[in-house]
Amino acid sequence: MKIENTSIEGLKVIHLNRFTDNRGDFLKIYNSDFFIENNLRTDFKENYFSISNKDVIRGMHFQLPPYEHVKLIYLNKGNILDVILDIRKGSSTYGKYLSFELREDDPKALYVPIGCAHGFKSLENDSIVSYIQTSVYNKDCDTGIRYNSFDMNWGKENHIISERDLSFRTLSNFKTPFL
Repeated sequence: MKIENTSIEGLKVIHLNRFTDNRGDFLKIYNSDFFIENNLRTDFKENYFSISNKDVIRGMHFQLPPYEHVKLIYLNKGNILDVILDIRKGSSTYGKYLSFELREDDPKALYVPIGCAHGFKSLENDSIVSYIQTSVYNKDCDTGIRYNSFDMNWGKENHIISERDLSFRTLSNFKTPFL
């Protein structure tokens, strides 16, 4: 594993090692010693995944306090455009985003700090994305920012988006509780 800092404070790209032999591939996604050595949180409480068809956009999701969380995201299968948006009002990168193409053949994980919204666009059918979080899901604190309310170019307009995600507030209308 190798860690890479980004221009958004606390957002890390973790380059994963792939081990391949005649049986197939093996990847280590998480190692507590590596996370501790790199000052990353290790108190993950919930793990889940989504399976998305091509052109599905999921996001931009996060949880409000007191259920805010660090999120570790990785791609199990497929190809996605993953997007992280800084919504911390005291941050020098407030309202800025970074996007990463996550592909099966170039394994990496994203370590997303508290105060950042997360979303992605599936670039092929049956893309499987896993999420590990430091808090459990809380329906009353689960929310998001509308995917098209900041400068991100999501590509062609035949997107598949849930009604819930379309109902989120715009970034300019969101009063952030994150410092």
